[in-house]
Amino acid sequence: MRINYNQSAILANSCLNRTDKNLSNSMERLSSGFKINHAKDNPAGYAISNRMSAQIGGLGVAKANTNDGISVVETADGAMSEISSMLQRMSELAVQAGTDTVSDDDRAVIDSEIQQLKKEITRIANDTEFNGQPLLNGNFDLKGYTDNENVKVSYYSEEVNVAKYDLDFAGLITNNGDGSYSVDNSILKTAFPGVEGLKSEYNGSILKITGDGNFDLRLDVKDGENFSEKVNLDITGIGAMKIQSGANEGQEIAVRIPEISLLKMGIEDLKVWTDKPKENSFDCAQEAIVISKRALGYISEERARLGAYENRLEHSKKSIDVTSENMTSAYSRIMDVDMAEEMTNYSTYTVVTQAATSMLAQANERPSQVLQ
Repeated sequence: MRINYNQSAILANSCLNRTDKNLSNSMERLSSGFKINHAKDNPAGYAISNRMSAQIGGLGVAKANTNDGISVVETADGAMSEISSMLQRMSELAVQAGTDTVSDDDRAVIDSEIQQLKKEITRIANDTEFNGQPLLNGNFDLKGYTDNENVKVSYYSEEVNVAKYDLDFAGLITNNGDGSYSVDNSILKTAFPGVEGLKSEYNGSILKITGDGNFDLRLDVKDGENFSEKVNLDITGIGAMKIQSGANEGQEIAVRIPEISLLKMGIEDLKVWTDKPKENSFDCAQEAIVISKRALGYISEERARLGAYENRLEHSKKSIDVTSENMTSAYSRIMDVDMAEEMTNYSTYTVVTQAATSMLAQANERPSQVLQ
């Protein structure tokens, strides 16, 4: 028998230390609920889970952003809904004034309501805000610029390529003498050579240029039939409200909110009565019918576009929910401990620890047998 080096005790102590460490790790997993509590537990899994955790957190914020975007669209559409109702009322008043069964005095009374409605439209357009930001002043629409004060970019669709265009107005617009205008499409084809099915129309203030693939460009042109200069157009493609709808850079939705104003809708001069000797109130009323219906068409088109944005944002939110759910499930498989399995391990380590402790005690007693 040996007494200086108790090999049995050394072996029992070594086994006890290993088992006690496993027992401590098992207790930590059961207490925290995580399979990975330290990077040393699973270095690769720890790195992957950290990236997943950041992604899941980002998706939660992206969902909140998307909900805010939906609220913005709903706010703008709610204001435009009321404006649409007022335009409808103005159309009815114009029809009421557009008959000789009413006198000019009656038209003056009708016109007073129309002027008040125009003021209210302007007030709503100026006062509609979200988080302190005006929504209907054109700040969140795509921007375009020209080098001539007589021509302004009123609107262009996303299918209009971002570029600079040269448009020569010499001979472009002709007044037919009956209140209508003709536009020389051959000049437009020179300015926009890559656009197929190019068509255009001019109503006295807005030059609308359309083409295949939803190409739509509208220019606010003053005195178009007499304007004959060359204009440079700068289509920037920027200005829309960006909604961060994902956890990564560039995952965004651009929402365009148009400018709503009397000028944009073409009703700044709308009236059904006049006291000027060279003007006729009946003619004013007839023209008001046309103008109000055109304005209704404008506001309806813009509301339809906002409705499309809202549907898109709703689908984006649902997609975020599904992605977040799947990502969380994957994160759980990496990080969460299987409690049943770990309880089995804990029970095993507990029994082995108790056995090792008992064996260590007996091994420590063996050298004392020499004295006997």
